[in-house]
Amino acid sequence: MVNAKFLGATVALGLLASIAPGNPAAPIVPQAAASQSGATLSAALFVNVAASSALYSVKAADIARARSRDRDVRALAKLQRRNALGIAGQLSFAGRRLNLLPRAELLPEHKAMLRSLRSTPTFDHTYLQQQRGFVPDALDFHRTYARRGDSPTLRPVAQMGAQLLEGQVRAIDRTD
Repeated sequence: MVNAKFLGATVALGLLASIAPGNPAAPIVPQAAASQSGATLSAALFVNVAASSALYSVKAADIARARSRDRDVRALAKLQRRNALGIAGQLSFAGRRLNLLPRAELLPEHKAMLRSLRSTPTFDHTYLQQQRGFVPDALDFHRTYARRGDSPTLRPVAQMGAQLLEGQVRAIDRTD
């Protein structure tokens, strides 16, 4: 199941998509509800949430590189950054085929997480705490789209993202 932070993001994006100008055919039911009910997830929703997640991951890793003094945290951040750039590249490539280019915008939840990382006096603790919640949620989101996404072009991107995120979950589990 997709967790509350991702549900909040998907509900917001689903609602925005449903009222977006020039998009009269967009569903009124939020996409998060569709993910809960077993319905397909929209390509636009996947691209927007996955792109924001990847951008957050890169920015968080950059902050970790500057602020962390813990070798394990820095190694995790390096892996996180590399994986996020790979996911972002695949989103961009696949998005071009669908005319759904990822935006370089963070969702409000991701912006708040970065603000917290920039200002915390206990960086390593805060970074690891965020990753322990964020990465499994991102993994669930990618797995869900890989199974029930509406785009045959994006489902392999979601599957690849899920595989990369599985490695990050294992790396987080090894980091203390």
